[in-house]
Amino acid sequence: MRRTAAGTPDAGTAAAALSASPTAAAEAEFPSPSSTAAPADAAPRVLRTEFPFQLPRGYVDESGTVHRDGVLRLSTARDELIPLRDVRVQENPAYLSVVLLGRVITRLGTLPMVHDGIVESMFASDLAFLQDFYRQVNAEGHTRAAVECPHCSEPFEVELGGSRLGES
Repeated sequence: MRRTAAGTPDAGTAAAALSASPTAAAEAEFPSPSSTAAPADAAPRVLRTEFPFQLPRGYVDESGTVHRDGVLRLSTARDELIPLRDVRVQENPAYLSVVLLGRVITRLGTLPMVHDGIVESMFASDLAFLQDFYRQVNAEGHTRAAVECPHCSEPFEVELGGSRLGES
């Protein structure tokens, strides 16, 4: 897992703020209460904590039913710390992602509950998809890089961690 410093602004946001003015740069990193207040006619900003996904192959349960549609929630610090005490993870660090995904997948098809036993029974392609999706959801923009077109020198951003959320 890639770690970044807490409060590190998105590269695109920081670059835009720095080019505007030093005050704008400071507000981008540490917004003042007045700059975060929404206008009376604007809808309040809501933190999105759950993200739907569709597995490439799907989890096949014991009755042969294929479950592809699911929901993954944002991870908490506890979600990342508790698996480190798991004996399976201590014996095999690669097992960390299985235990972690078992904690943050809140729904998968019509299954009544999702746990690490279900994640470890998934096809490898579905596990790889979920690992990448987890990184995208929890990094939120930190997998983008500013680049420049070699032909026209126009700057733009590319997604390093796979496709953007919501795109297939």
